[in-house]
Amino acid sequence: MPTCPPPLHSQGLRYKAVIFDIGGVVMRSPFIAIAAYERKQALPVDYINTSIVGYGSHGAWQKFERGEIDIKSFYSAFGRDLSDTVHGNKCYRKYCDRKGIPCPQLPGKLEVDGRELFGAMMRASQLYDPFMREAILRIRAAGKHRVIALTNNFARVDVPKEELDFLGWNEGVIPSHLRDLFDDFCDSSALGMRKPEPEFYLAACKRSDIRPADAIFLDDIGLNLKAAKQLGMDTIHVRIGETLDAVKILESRIGLNLTNTMSDAKL
Repeated sequence: MPTCPPPLHSQGLRYKAVIFDIGGVVMRSPFIAIAAYERKQALPVDYINTSIVGYGSHGAWQKFERGEIDIKSFYSAFGRDLSDTVHGNKCYRKYCDRKGIPCPQLPGKLEVDGRELFGAMMRASQLYDPFMREAILRIRAAGKHRVIALTNNFARVDVPKEELDFLGWNEGVIPSHLRDLFDDFCDSSALGMRKPEPEFYLAACKRSDIRPADAIFLDDIGLNLKAAKQLGMDTIHVRIGETLDAVKILESRIGLNLTNTMSDAKL
C-alpha cells in the first residue's frame, strides 16, 4: 500500500530554528541601489557585484563587514576597489564565462565614489519586506522554532553623527524594532566573521544550541546558501521580487500558516 505523507504540522518538527538574512530578505535589497548605480554609470548588469565578490575575503567591503576598518577608511577603499577596472573586468569576464553569455564592452576607466554608492545602498534597504516580517511574527508567536538573524552587517562600526542621516541610520545600524524581531541577532561585525565563512554559520548554531541540520536558512545570495547547505542546513533562495514565493516554501517546510490575510501575531 502507498505510504501517506506526514501531516503538514509534523513536517516542521525536524527543524528547531529558522535563520534569516537581513538585507534582501527581511529588509529591501541593497542590490536595487547597485543596479541603479550600474545603469547611471553605463555598466553591464552585475558588474559591481562581481567586482565586490571577486575580492574574496580581502576587499574593503569584506573587511568592513567584519568590523576591521572604520567607515571613512571604508569609503575610500571601497571606491578604489570598484574603480579598478583591471580587477573588475577580469571578474566580469569570468562571470560571463560561468553564465555562458557574451561579454559586453567593459569600461576602460571608472571612478566610483564609495560614499555615494554605499549611502544609496543603505538608504534603499531601510524598508521591511511585509511578507517576511509577517512570517517572522507568526513563527515567533507559534513558539516552536528559534528565529535567528544571520547578517553581514556593520553594527560594530563607529559612525560619525553627521553620517547617520546620509546613511539613513538615525535609529542605528540595527534599530531596536529590527533586533527585537529575533531570538538572536548574529552580526558579522560583532562576531568578526562573515558569510560565506563556515565559522559564522556554526557560531550562530552554537549560540542557539542547535546543529546546522536543525535549521532552515533564507538568503538572497547563492554563495551564502551554498555554504549553508554544505554544513547541512536546509536552504531557501529569496530572489528579488519573489519574497512571497519564498515564504510559501518556508511555511510548507515548517508546517505553519505564514501567508493568509488574517493574523494576530504580535511581539
